[in-house]
Amino acid sequence: MIVNNCRFCGSPLQQTFANLGVSPLANSYIPAERASAAEAFYPLHAFVCSGCRLVQAQDVQTSEHIFSDYLYFSSFSDSWLAHCKAYAVKMVERFGFDSTHQVVEIASNDGYLLQYFKGHGVAILGVEPAANVAKVAIDKGIPTDISFFGVATADRLVAEGKAADLIAANNVVAHVPDLNDFIGGMKRLLKPSGVITLEFPHLMQMILENQFDTIYHEHFSYFSFIVIERILKHHGLTVFDVDQLPTHGGSLRVYARHAEYSAQPVRPAVDDLRQVELDMGLDRADIYDQFAQQVIETKFALLEFLIKAKREGKTVVGYGAPAKGNTLLNYCGVQTDMIDFTVDRSPHKQDMLLPGTHIPIRSPEAIIEAKPDYVLILPWNLKDEIVEQMKEVRSWGGQFVVPIPKVQIIP
Repeated sequence: MIVNNCRFCGSPLQQTFANLGVSPLANSYIPAERASAAEAFYPLHAFVCSGCRLVQAQDVQTSEHIFSDYLYFSSFSDSWLAHCKAYAVKMVERFGFDSTHQVVEIASNDGYLLQYFKGHGVAILGVEPAANVAKVAIDKGIPTDISFFGVATADRLVAEGKAADLIAANNVVAHVPDLNDFIGGMKRLLKPSGVITLEFPHLMQMILENQFDTIYHEHFSYFSFIVIERILKHHGLTVFDVDQLPTHGGSLRVYARHAEYSAQPVRPAVDDLRQVELDMGLDRADIYDQFAQQVIETKFALLEFLIKAKREGKTVVGYGAPAKGNTLLNYCGVQTDMIDFTVDRSPHKQDMLLPGTHIPIRSPEAIIEAKPDYVLILPWNLKDEIVEQMKEVRSWGGQFVVPIPKVQIIP
């Protein structure tokens, strides 16, 4: 069913933010033996709500269909693991968490984050809907509740004595179709003096850096600071601090508490960032209208680069098989006639095909064997890590290319 009203405030959705045509689900990788099977494509159209300014994609599939069996494992990025380890240290030091406290992570994936809290002796619990991913965490000794999070799950966990001193919701709120149920659940799970942290890609940076490829069906919503603050306030939660992070091309970490708990004063960073967004015009319609043209220009530039390279007899392969890469390649109509193959460190994706484009996924060693002229880095947010890992590419004169914010050869 297509959602025609805002998933937060209920206003009609009429203003387009980005229309990326039709695309398969970005993480629906295809086994090679099913290459000729029919594949489902869905509209990929993001709107901005004229009432509350929440940017959101049309609802074309249920979260149960998308996330019950998932092929994204967080532990295959070294830089992301370093980020998570630093987060755990910061939370323990800032809020004094120890063995008497309970940390609950929502969308805990394969235990990538909670393992670091476990190392500090803090009580941990993951909540993860994808059973195949949760099993990996459980096998590593990370207790995990296999369920979708909302009010019902929160009430059950509280009844089981699992109320949280810290709720970590990192890179999950964008994946939630029912925002009010999700935020309402966090309100009910949080102890009176507890802290919530939400990490998510920052809409302001998406606009400034032309990061349209982070729009895909699994991302139901795209948040500015003023919008997430408004949603949390609606549910009786106060934002008391915010960090601006480099992850995922520019993210926010928002700290929230119960509105009635005043022991955590509101830091100046909250007012400062709110004013930056207001000055940029994120509460007005104009800036959202301008974004669509940026998207079209990026498509033209990538196709021009690939066509020129192929006409000159150059070979092009990809690095990575991220969801953002699938959005980009499907929107631009890029298939194996332009990119021979891509590679990924995750063995769960190797020997599969990218959804829609059917570009084969191999192990990183395939690049060394093929010695391509260009390596197109699809997870551009990890470009420094990838260039370092694959520095041998330069030994035969190969070059790295990123498509976002603009098509550019990395010097």
